[in-house]
Parts: sequence; C-alpha cells; structure tokens
Amino acid sequence: MASVQTGLSRKLLTRVLSVYFILTFIVTIGQIFTEYLSTKSHIESELQTLKNTFSTSLTRAIWEVNIPQAQSIAEGLMELPIVTGVQIRDENGEYIADLGMTIAQIRAPISSGELEDHSGGLFSYSFPLIFEFSNRASTVGDVTLYSNFNIIFSRIEVGIFFLLGNAIVKTAFLVFLFMTAFRRMLSDPLVEITQQMSAFNPEHPEESKVHLTLHDENELRLLQYSYNQVIDDLIISQQKLRSTQEELTRVNKKLDDQNLLLEQEVAKKTASLSQIMLDLERQKDELITNQRELRQENENRQYIENVLREKNQELAKSMEHLKLAQDQLLESERMASLGGLVAGIAHDVNTPLGVGVTAASFLRDRIDTVKAAYEEKSLTNKTMASFLGEAEQTTHLLLTNLNRASELITSFKQVAVDQTSEAERVFNLKSYLHEVLQSLAPSFKHQKHVVNIECPEDLEIRSAPGIIAQVVTNMIMNSIIHGFEHKDNGVIDLLVKEEDEDVMITYKDDGCGLNAGQLDRLFDAFFTTKRGQGGSGLGTHIMYNLVTQALDGQIDAFSEPDKGLRYEIRFPKRT
Repeated sequence: MASVQTGLSRKLLTRVLSVYFILTFIVTIGQIFTEYLSTKSHIESELQTLKNTFSTSLTRAIWEVNIPQAQSIAEGLMELPIVTGVQIRDENGEYIADLGMTIAQIRAPISSGELEDHSGGLFSYSFPLIFEFSNRASTVGDVTLYSNFNIIFSRIEVGIFFLLGNAIVKTAFLVFLFMTAFRRMLSDPLVEITQQMSAFNPEHPEESKVHLTLHDENELRLLQYSYNQVIDDLIISQQKLRSTQEELTRVNKKLDDQNLLLEQEVAKKTASLSQIMLDLERQKDELITNQRELRQENENRQYIENVLREKNQELAKSMEHLKLAQDQLLESERMASLGGLVAGIAHDVNTPLGVGVTAASFLRDRIDTVKAAYEEKSLTNKTMASFLGEAEQTTHLLLTNLNRASELITSFKQVAVDQTSEAERVFNLKSYLHEVLQSLAPSFKHQKHVVNIECPEDLEIRSAPGIIAQVVTNMIMNSIIHGFEHKDNGVIDLLVKEEDEDVMITYKDDGCGLNAGQLDRLFDAFFTTKRGQGGSGLGTHIMYNLVTQALDGQIDAFSEPDKGLRYEIRFPKRT
C-alpha cells in the first residue's frame, strides 16, 4: 500500500491551530493597543493635571517678568518622569524656556487647552497662562508640555511581556492537548484501520473484516460497520457469481444448438431476400421518377413565389400611396373645416362692425352739430343734454358691437391656430369647448339648435387642442347636416367628466339616428349617407383615427333610428 504524504489529522490540526494562532495574535495585538491607548490617555490626563499645579506660579512669574523663576519652574517640570519637553512662551509668542524634546511652534498664542500628536511618537498638551487682576483676565503666555512613546512603553512594558507570555503558554498547552487528542482519537485508529484493510484477501474475504478497539460509537465505528457490511455483500456477490457462471455454461450449450438451427433458417431467408432486393430496385426506379416530377413542381412553385413577391412589393407601394392620400384627405378636411369657420366668422364679424361704423358716423354728425352751435354761441342746455344722451347710447352700442367682434375674432383665432397644429399644451377644457362652440355658431345661427356643455370648471388637461376641436367640430357638424336634416330645433348635449386619470366625453343628439347597418359602418372610410350630395365619407373615419391614435383613446357609437346618436370618447388627460 502507498504511504500517506500528509496525514488527515495533521491537516486538521494544522488548520485548527492556524486559526487559533491568528485569533490569538489579533487578540494580543488588540489588547496591547488598548493598553497603549489607555496609558496614553492617563499620561495626557496627568499633563492636564500639571496645569493646575504650576500654572498659577508660572503666570505670576511671567506677569512679574521674573524670567529666572519661570525657567526654574520649567526645569522642575523636566524632572517629572512623564515630561520629556517644556516650552514656555510670553504673550508675544517669544520663548522664555524651551527644554527637552520639543518642536517649533509657528501658531498664534494658545487660547484654550489643546492635546496634539506629533511625528516620532511625540505628543503634547498646551494651555494658556491667564492672570486675573481687579476682576480682569489677561493672557500673559502659554505652556506646552511634551511626552513621548517611550514613557508610555515604560509603563506598559511589564503588561506587554505578561500578555505575550500568557499567549505563548496557552498556545503551547493547546498545541500539546490537540496533538495528543488527535493522535489518540484519530491518527492511531486510522492507522489500525488502514493496516487491517491492507491485509484484505480476496480468496477468503470473511477473514478480512476490520476489528477495532474503540470505546465510543463515533464515525470510525460507523466506518468499521460499513466496511464489514461491504465484505458481507462481497461474499454474497461471489456466491451469486458462481451460480451465474454455472447457469451461463448451460446457456452456452443451448446457444450452440440454436446457432445450428439459425444457420439453416438463414439459408432459407437468403433466397427470399434476393427476391425482395429485386422488388426494391424496381421501387427505387419509381422513386427516382417521382423525385424528378417533384423537382419540376418545386421549380414551378418557386416561380409562383417570385411572382407573388413582386406583387407584394407593388402592394406595399400602393399602401404607401394610399397612406399619403389619406394624409392629404385629412389635411383637406381640416382646411375645409377651417374654410367654413372663416366664412361664418367673416359674416358674423361684418354685422357688429357695420353697426359700429353706423354708430360712429352718427356720433360724428352729432359732434359736428354741437360744435357748430358752440361756435355760433347758440348752444343750449337742452341741446347739450340731448347730445350727451345720444352720445352715451351711441358709445354703448359701439362698444357692445366692437366687443362682440373682438370675441368672435379671438375665438376664431385660437380655434383656427389649434386646427392647423397638433402641438400639445395645457388648457382648460370647458373654456376651450365654449371657444369651439362660439366659432361654430355662424354655421347654425339661422336655426334653433341648442348645444348644452356640461364640464367641470377646473378641468385642465395636456393634449393637442386642435385635435379635440376637430373631433368636436365633426360631431356637431354631422349632427347639423345629417341628424337635424329635417329638424330646426335639435338639441345636442356634451357631457364631460373625469374618471380616475381619464377624461370621459359623452356626446348625444336627438336627431334621426342610424340603423344597425349604418352604425356598423359609421367609422369606415368613404362611408356616407350623403353620397352625391357633397359628402366625402371621411369625417367619422378621421375622427376615429384622431381619437385612437393622436389622443391615445377610444371612441364608441350608439344609435337607433329616430333616437339620435351617442358617442362615448375616453382618453388620458395627462396633466
């Protein structure tokens, strides 16, 4: 058996002790560092205590300009074990005493006690010298006391050696304890198991079982049981193998007899196989013929596919042309709607402007009359009172008609700009709907149709107002042209409300309505009930595309004959 290069117990012992050594080293270093910080803190406290002992005498000596006494006190401080340097300065920062290990100070005079660390293990405590006289405090100088690492080490030297010795003793004892335990509990039993396993005899496996002298039911005991069980299984397997070998001998003898019979049967089958091969050759020729026909058919299909591909390309170009035509029709519909607005607004604006011109002319004539009477000195109170009354009425009439014209132009300007642009902005929906309705008023001013708008006062949305104006315009004009064709007093209700983050617009009229067939085709392109009478059939189709694509919403229509038409439009308000 090959020898073991590195024992398992040695590996375990090495890893356990390595972890212990590292932990012990870290803990020892931490204890030494803690001891160092604690001792340093004590020394700094002692330096601060020296302030209370020597500050009074030093302050008085400097106040009285007794420099020798101050230097004598500095020398006395140097005699203290914890002091390795002393610096005493006057109020101008000039050194009175600079003894021992110190560093040059370039700062201004000290105003309060300060602890400071320096390079080379040096640290200091500085404090001002304040002399009080007649309830007045004056800073006469400052003192800096120095100490260093050597002072700290001299105090903790014994403790460090004790910590190191304690760690070494504990480590040595633990190494001895682990080595003894590993050898007795692991190494020796493993060697015994290895030796017994090495003496395995395959001819007599029952004599190769492992017998250990263990007092505990541990993993090694389990290993012994498992190995002995393997030996028992091996013995059973050997017995089965012998029985199988005997059976195999009998089977081989029967197999020889069967082979002889099989050779005879093969001779018979060979003759039949030759006939089958002839039949296969004939079928092969037929298959080659079929393959040629199939190849010709594939070539025909490939030709047809090429023709279809060319047709698809032509169809794609036709779709592009159709899309361009649809965009042009949409623009034409917008411009047609805008043209209708222009015509209606122009007529409505002419009326108040004509009244305003007439009123202004009348007022000018009355002013000329009053001016002539004034120049001829024939102006009376009655004439003046009559002029003022007429002027007030004329001015009121003039302002009323000019304001009416201004409102019409303002509404038309906003709606016209919006209908020629798809730019988005934040706007008040109710105010905008009234502007759209005011711009459409000339279209049915000679009729008695009523449009009711119900919308929250503070509903503001971010959207393209031109799109909303076009949708509302199409719905109202469709109702006037189609729904109220034989009716002069139609009623249109426009209900707007908020539902979560969406805007819900319900539009309905009391016109003639649509039947089921017309309702199904309402949003189809080029569908109109006014074919040959100027209807393009694009109004509702454009309205559907504007709602579903531009507004990212949905629109549904409901109608029955003689029960009017109702639209339900929903789109996000995006405030």
